[in-house]
Amino acid sequence: MASSSSTDRYAANIQGWNIQQVNTPPQYLGRKTLPIKRADAEPLTREDLQYDLLYYIFTDGTKAFVDFLAPNRPVVNFCDLYVNALYNSPKCSKVLKDKMVETPAFAIEFAKIALLTNVGRINTTMAFFPEMKTALRSYHPVPSLQKTDGNLQDAPRIKNCLKAALLPFEFKTPPPSSPAEILDKARAGHIPPTSVVNLIFVLSNSNHAMTVAQKHFDPPVEFLDLFLPINLSSQSRARVFLWMMFHYLSGPDRPNPFADEYSRINPGRVPRMRPLTREEQAQENVDPVDEIEWGKRMSTQRSNFLRELVDEMEQEKRRKKNPPIPPPPAPSTSYTSQEIAAFRQARAQRYAAPEGPGSRGSSHSHESRPHGYNTQDSMSRPLPPLEPFRPDLSGEDPTADRTMLQQAWHVVNAVDPLEDSDKEEDDHVRADYGRRLRVLARLRGKEPTPEPEPQPGSSTQADQGPPTGRLQHVQSWR
Repeated sequence: MASSSSTDRYAANIQGWNIQQVNTPPQYLGRKTLPIKRADAEPLTREDLQYDLLYYIFTDGTKAFVDFLAPNRPVVNFCDLYVNALYNSPKCSKVLKDKMVETPAFAIEFAKIALLTNVGRINTTMAFFPEMKTALRSYHPVPSLQKTDGNLQDAPRIKNCLKAALLPFEFKTPPPSSPAEILDKARAGHIPPTSVVNLIFVLSNSNHAMTVAQKHFDPPVEFLDLFLPINLSSQSRARVFLWMMFHYLSGPDRPNPFADEYSRINPGRVPRMRPLTREEQAQENVDPVDEIEWGKRMSTQRSNFLRELVDEMEQEKRRKKNPPIPPPPAPSTSYTSQEIAAFRQARAQRYAAPEGPGSRGSSHSHESRPHGYNTQDSMSRPLPPLEPFRPDLSGEDPTADRTMLQQAWHVVNAVDPLEDSDKEEDDHVRADYGRRLRVLARLRGKEPTPEPEPQPGSSTQADQGPPTGRLQHVQSWR
């Protein structure tokens, strides 16, 4: 009884503590209203983030937590513990890791926004870069946590990074999912029993909110109330949060460095939190002028980006609705067989040696034109300029033997494709034909079959008529 009465007197005299003085804003009375609600392009103020609370949490230098992921498992403060947990998450990209190492201030800013995501104040519909196009997310500048030039990512990526921030042995077996399991592992000597990120997920779970509140807090305060804009000092709320972290990560049986006299007298109860008057509460989480101006500039930038995006989409709709008239097709440059024959005739006339204009012995005056060729039609279309064919015979020895490849290259470089092919060929052409014939013979597996001898009583070829080339070819393969 004596100890109980002394405890009551202590609780009554602590800085005018009265639990009925805790005023939770009406919009946060329901669990579903815990996330910050703001319109697109509206900045998140220091009051929204409870910036002073985050400041006291991450600037506390008390080294009380075992960092399981660091070499030799040193005892570190909460800031180093939480930042290192994010850095070692398998879902933390290499670009993000390099930026955290290069700019430690950005690492702390990212850890603060990640902690708010960890407890559910930042939901997965928020993004923090103005060029975001998807309609599933809303952009919000965060002036107090975007002092550096790093990218805070968006809430879904932060959530994925947090979900994967486990201790090495928790990837093989499921991590503890209730406060009782975490305490049991801590009492069994597993220090730490789980990762700091998973611990915060468990304590923030609505399924355990009532159990945690009844065990550690005086009603009507709960664990998540620490991150809401209520009339309790930010410094005392930060101390309670760190007390909770040590209580579960290091075990309830060890002396808690964040305890006050009340929590020492009452094991399992959090330290007392100092209530604030309205004037004192208005002095916390005040936005500086430069942050307000920066937030307005980013909101304007976002509005301009959305306006340009909408205009671009409207133009695309108009283009699809009224497609431009396709340009008329270009005049055809293809020529008929009669015109190609005229080109060949003109080239032959250019290379021939005429006896004289209009001489009777000249073949040009009696050259026959193709059947159906209309001179009037050929004059109506412009003929392409006929460049004289210049064979390239450089580096060739006309007397040396050529392989099949060399002969093919010689034909490409030295033979006019528009000339008739019925003139007398040279020895190289005949040698090439012979090689081709031998190749065909090898493919057939036998020499070309000679013409069959006429059989007695059979009709002669003259009686049957000359066979076609295709029929003769088929007969020779029988």
